[in-house]
Amino acid sequence: MNKRTLFTYPAIFTLENNQYWVEFIDLKGCYSDGETLAEAMENAKEAMGLYLEDLEKYPTCTVNIKDIHLEENQVISFVSVDLVEHKRKYENKSVKKTLSIPSWLNTIAEKENINFSQVLQKALMDILQVNNIKK
Repeated sequence: MNKRTLFTYPAIFTLENNQYWVEFIDLKGCYSDGETLAEAMENAKEAMGLYLEDLEKYPTCTVNIKDIHLEENQVISFVSVDLVEHKRKYENKSVKKTLSIPSWLNTIAEKENINFSQVLQKALMDILQVNNIKK
């Protein structure tokens, strides 16, 4: 597996209806957008990170961009993402889960000021035999 963490690919930024649309030349099916060029660039980094994070083999980056035909409303820019930083930012997000427990158990747990989220996290980590890895 490739040990690189910083990836750079060219993207075409198209201004259309006062919004930027982003398409990656080498990442087929990877698109993004933004209301401003800066927002489109940030969103492109996120989209690229999501696209690349599960790949084992990464596409070759097109570096000879002078032969790429651009329309009047398009610019090309290289977008970079550090997959380690990307994963730190997006993989540690908490997700809300709805669960059901017996009413009598809920009553006792609330009286004891039990933190349901912590208990569920600990139980899942124990059952799945994983550590709380903080990146």
